[in-house]
Amino acid sequence: MENDAKISQRIVEVRKALGLTQQEFAEGIKVSKSHAGAMELSTRKVPDRILKIISYTYGVNENWLKTGKGDMFEKGRDYKLEEVISNFKKLDEHLQDYVLKQIRLALEYQEIQKPKK
Repeated sequence: MENDAKISQRIVEVRKALGLTQQEFAEGIKVSKSHAGAMELSTRKVPDRILKIISYTYGVNENWLKTGKGDMFEKGRDYKLEEVISNFKKLDEHLQDYVLKQIRLALEYQEIQKPKK
């Protein structure tokens, strides 16, 4: 495995590419903000287990995280959809109904806004 400083740099790149704060990133991989910060600063070694969690949670190519080779993100998975489904399942039934209604309204609005051919 490549040196820890380079892995830490790539973790920062991933977080920034995803547009997440350290807090949001840390919550996604179930570590404290201080732990995530220490990993980014390379003051704390990043174990393989955490690299696997980052890879799975955010769709990051684990080989890229470890070596810098290949694409940052895996191809072929719809991570936005996976995130929506995961978060949707956490909502109670009433909030799920509300979210579905908002999605339907957004689709109607999008349809109205499409230019006529």
